[in-house]
Amino acid sequence: MAGGSFNSQDEDQLITDINVTPLVDVVLVLLIIFMVTTPMIMKPSINVNLPKAASADQASPGELQVTISKDGKIFANGNQVGEDGLKAVATELVTANAETQAMISADKDTPHGIVISAIDIIKGAGIKRFAINIEKKNK
Repeated sequence: MAGGSFNSQDEDQLITDINVTPLVDVVLVLLIIFMVTTPMIMKPSINVNLPKAASADQASPGELQVTISKDGKIFANGNQVGEDGLKAVATELVTANAETQAMISADKDTPHGIVISAIDIIKGAGIKRFAINIEKKNK
């Protein structure tokens, strides 16, 4: 017979080719989901304008992150607390680990007395190691 022949065996054979269209659809949907949800998952931060210094050293992040905003609000690990709340959080962390380190980030326009008061509270709770977070000055 001229041309192609039609066999009944061709009808019964399984399709062995992989259809990649559904795979690509699923991957694109997952990509879109991750792109939309990533900003929501990222750690919320408090906007603080850190002071700059030329002699900035790299410090390891501490277990206690203290942030003091320009208007004097004190945050401990991202949660707004007052001076009493800061003392409670610091005491709890020191009880769990005597080598707890605190990282203090204060806005450059924060009154000096509030920063000193926070350091005094942290040291009074028993934290012996703390660092003050600054931004490295560009040369």
